[in-house]
Amino acid sequence: MPIILNSSYEKPRVLFNRHLETIIPGLLRKVEPRTKYKRERIDTPDGDFLDLDWVSQASDKLVILSHGLEGDSQRPYIKGMVKAFSENGWDALAWNFRGCSGKTNRTRIFYHSGATYDLETVIKHAVKKGYGRIVLVGFSLGGNLTLKYLGEPTTEKFEEVKQAAVFSVPLDLAGCSREIDKPHNLLYANRFLRSLKKKVNAKKQLLNGAFDFGSLDSIGSIYDFDDQLTAPLHGFGGADHYYETCSSRNFLNSIKIRTLVVNAQNDPFLSDTCLDTRLFEKSECVFFESPKFGGHVGFSSYNGSNMYWSEKRALEFINEEMEKYD
Repeated sequence: MPIILNSSYEKPRVLFNRHLETIIPGLLRKVEPRTKYKRERIDTPDGDFLDLDWVSQASDKLVILSHGLEGDSQRPYIKGMVKAFSENGWDALAWNFRGCSGKTNRTRIFYHSGATYDLETVIKHAVKKGYGRIVLVGFSLGGNLTLKYLGEPTTEKFEEVKQAAVFSVPLDLAGCSREIDKPHNLLYANRFLRSLKKKVNAKKQLLNGAFDFGSLDSIGSIYDFDDQLTAPLHGFGGADHYYETCSSRNFLNSIKIRTLVVNAQNDPFLSDTCLDTRLFEKSECVFFESPKFGGHVGFSSYNGSNMYWSEKRALEFINEEMEKYD
């Protein structure tokens, strides 16, 4: 049972509650990788496309980053991790989920918490480029997606993928859906819903016949959005079926590579079930760390280097193992 009991994270004093820890890093942090992104568009097997943003320096090792709900490769938490890895000799690939790159995707489906087929497509593309060592880093929804991919028996695994580190992961999607729909998270839920509904409206012609647009305005919770649109559009029998099928807690014991999961105890999005160490009791490869603070995808550090604790922690965890390859 690889549970890390004493986390090294200490929050800045000025961020005195979990909402400030969550919001301030996303609003105020400015990060620019030392090399600008170079975008590549690749086709998916079902006729859609994915936009990939690269920072390359001819390295043989690569970090692949997966963002959170309604995020993209431009988010500070993604750029911060890209910068940290690229400054330590890695190439970096920040991929945008379907519809998240600023361009509407071609097919009816969107992305969702269990769409491991797209992550598999990205990894396969990277392997074909010749990278010998690949690590995966995911945040929130992207963390759930990463863990599900690693533990899912139906996804293709690649020997080049050596390790993973994920942060603020909704291990129990049903519990987190209930949590984010609570009054204390109203600001976040409304923001997500506005963004999601905008994307649905942008695909009105594609979705004609697959969804009753007359009901879109009446959807007032993440659960209802998932129940009325996400689940049926992607082949699930309602939100509860979607959550149970795609929750990464169901795949932890099948993960075969060294993986770090970091969930803050004061994360406003996560249910108590995402902090339950019993989930990891039978796991041999997944390490669980639960700092007292951090918020949701926060983990900020005011240390003059503009490197956040999450970035240092990911590098530290991965380098512990990678040293034996050098």
